[in-house]
Amino acid sequence: MMTSKNSCQFEPNKPFFKRYKQIGAMTTHINAPKQMLFVAVLAGSLLSGCQSMSSNDLTGGTVYQTSTGVSGDRNSDQQEVARVRTSLAAQYIRKNELDAAQRQLEKAFAADSRYAPAYDMMGVLLQQEGSRINLVKADQYFKKAIALDRDFVQAHNNYGVYLSQAKRYREAAEQFEIAGASLGYEGRIGALENLGRTYLQLGDNSAAAKAFLRALDGNRNSIIAHIELVDLLLEQQRVPQAQRLYDETLILVQGQGVSPRLLLQGIKLAAAQKNTTTRQQLAQQLLSAYPLSDEAKQLKTWLNNPEAPWK
Repeated sequence: MMTSKNSCQFEPNKPFFKRYKQIGAMTTHINAPKQMLFVAVLAGSLLSGCQSMSSNDLTGGTVYQTSTGVSGDRNSDQQEVARVRTSLAAQYIRKNELDAAQRQLEKAFAADSRYAPAYDMMGVLLQQEGSRINLVKADQYFKKAIALDRDFVQAHNNYGVYLSQAKRYREAAEQFEIAGASLGYEGRIGALENLGRTYLQLGDNSAAAKAFLRALDGNRNSIIAHIELVDLLLEQQRVPQAQRLYDETLILVQGQGVSPRLLLQGIKLAAAQKNTTTRQQLAQQLLSAYPLSDEAKQLKTWLNNPEAPWK
């Protein structure tokens, strides 16, 4: 599954943030000196800007879910061969051994030509290879996987990632919505996070907020949902609610690598609350650690004209 501020600038509808009036009771307050120690984010685990996860991430983190049930009119032994070959292909893709993965998937098709996960994995493989001709082919493989087994949720999520990469955001949102609504699916929270970011790309902040809130309902430790909602609340000038979510985020990422995006969020919050000391400390940290980052550029622009809105 993003370490820099995305370029999406929207106006979310206020009603979707009413529930944050109760967040204060669920959070631990962190004073300014402690914030300096806690400002961090998972390195390499967050999506960049409004993008979705890379195709390489689709087979990483958890075991690829290849089992979709055995069909009564098909040979279970052959389905097991296809399952094993598809799992091996996933391992090769993680190691970027794409030719070896291709050979395993061809053997999976030979064993069971209707095994949906093999088609899904071929889509992932072709997407990772990335050439124009293979990206076109990948679309057809994802569609084939879903046509063979509409209950195979991971195919919907993976197809959503592919569509998002292709900037086909409305289609991607449809696929993420299916995956995000599938209770029991291990990647459900990630699908909701991707759904929210897809809506940000579409300019629909209220829908994005709903998706991130659903992600938090499913997993209060969702760092992506926390970070995105802080920005949405800041854009609405709902500073107390944004501060409480920000404090939660700092606790979640304690002890991990420094993020320029979190530093900039802290600067914005400090400026909004006229906390000059904290603002200056965080600004110095951002400019020293990330002088060439987009966040540093935003800060410099704002410092030259503090009365102007953040961009």
